[in-house]
Amino acid sequence: MGSDDKQIIKQLRFNQDKSCFICCMEKGIRIYNVEPLVEKVHYDEPLIGSVGFCEMVYRCNLFAMVSGGTRPKYAENSVLVYDDTKKHSVLEFTFNQPVLGVRCKRDRLVAILKNRIHVFSYPTNPQKLMTIPTRENPLGLCELSGSGPPNLLVFPGFKVGSLNLVNLTGSDAAVSSSPSTIDAHQGELACIAVNQKGTLIATASDKGTLIRVWDAAKKETLNELRRGSDPATVYCINFSQDSEFLCCSSDKGTIHIFALKNPSLNRRSTFSKMGFLGQYGDSQWALANFTVPPECACICAFSTHKSVVAICMDGTFHKYGFNSDGTCSRLSYDVFLEVCGEDEF
Repeated sequence: MGSDDKQIIKQLRFNQDKSCFICCMEKGIRIYNVEPLVEKVHYDEPLIGSVGFCEMVYRCNLFAMVSGGTRPKYAENSVLVYDDTKKHSVLEFTFNQPVLGVRCKRDRLVAILKNRIHVFSYPTNPQKLMTIPTRENPLGLCELSGSGPPNLLVFPGFKVGSLNLVNLTGSDAAVSSSPSTIDAHQGELACIAVNQKGTLIATASDKGTLIRVWDAAKKETLNELRRGSDPATVYCINFSQDSEFLCCSSDKGTIHIFALKNPSLNRRSTFSKMGFLGQYGDSQWALANFTVPPECACICAFSTHKSVVAICMDGTFHKYGFNSDGTCSRLSYDVFLEVCGEDEF
């Protein structure tokens, strides 16, 4: 990446099924296929400007974007829906404050602002379906389930550490679903995730030592997973496609992998049977882990059932396999900004 400021990555995000990821940069946008690692879409700064946030819509020709960085071409209070086939934007949603994030399903677009969330139908007959007030949400935390029903929308509640859940199934401009609430943590939420079916939710607080997994229907804790004992910034949490495993990344430079379906695979503290450490001793520690560049933000997701990829803000791509005994082995490493497109092979 070096000293070339045009190479600065502003955001990395997977698509809904984790088969692709999008890279928002000072010099535009790039979209990559994960397996194999291939550049699929490339838009440079003269066409699209510098980009702050982006959201793919599975593997279709649409993606939503918000300008950002030092060379924006559009206002930071607008969400543009871009059509890669037509090579131009086809929809624009404008607000009275900067947009901090955007989430999409095939028929819903969610714009996250500092203290409210707007839900729209799109791309046909676009209209606002609901506006939901929130507590201040500077991180733009909000997630949508990949498939449904339920079509679950989750975001921070008004109480510190709480999480609001809204079912968007059947929502229209005349119907507003009241959110239900989970008291997830004592501190501010730092990261949230929803599995594909919208049945499980994972949360981490700004302390970053614990990840809690929740039953979305019953609002009950299913697992308490210990990332570590030292405070950390959790960057990303993701479920495997079958929800049997969960992975997370943090500023400690370690990707942690936990078993959910068979939690006996997770490690336990050597003091767990003594009882005097309480919940700390009872916590489940990662089944497996591997390291990436420390203090470099990255996203992680399951590639196949027993492999995890980590995409880092320094432009590196890491793929590791793991076994039930906790063994991890590196399967591949690359610098994705140097990977060419399919037509360049």
